Amino acid sequence: MHKTFSHNVKIYYEDTDSGGVVYYANYLKYFERARTEALLAIGLSNLKIKDEFNSLIIVKSCNIEYKKSAYLEDNLTIKSFISSLSKTSFVMDQSIYRNDLLIVYAKIHLVFVNTIGKPTKIPEIVLNSFEPYILKSK
Repeated sequence: MHKTFSHNVKIYYEDTDSGGVVYYANYLKYFERARTEALLAIGLSNLKIKDEFNSLIIVKSCNIEYKKSAYLEDNLTIKSFISSLSKTSFVMDQSIYRNDLLIVYAKIHLVFVNTIGKPTKIPEIVLNSFEPYILKSK
């Protein structure tokens, strides 16, 4: 079994259209915030990765499935875990829930790159920190 990162988001007026429905692109922002908080939870940050390892984590691809809408003043929970890992990249599965109802699901392929944008090996300390959150094959 693996651990899951959780991050909560409240929906504000600025997140919605005139009907009070969350604008579809904002879900990408919520996923990004959850990934940032996940790094902080394991003692890392995007700035620390940049400064200490001369690396950045960039999104290579993103596949999102919108199942239900979120609305003004909803309280949402984003759950995240790592479903696959290579030497230079990983796939994070992220789901957004309103109460126990899954409303958005995404698979986001992230790559470690150096400061000139070339893929680079994920530092060992980062891999070790990710370990509890990696989906294990049965």
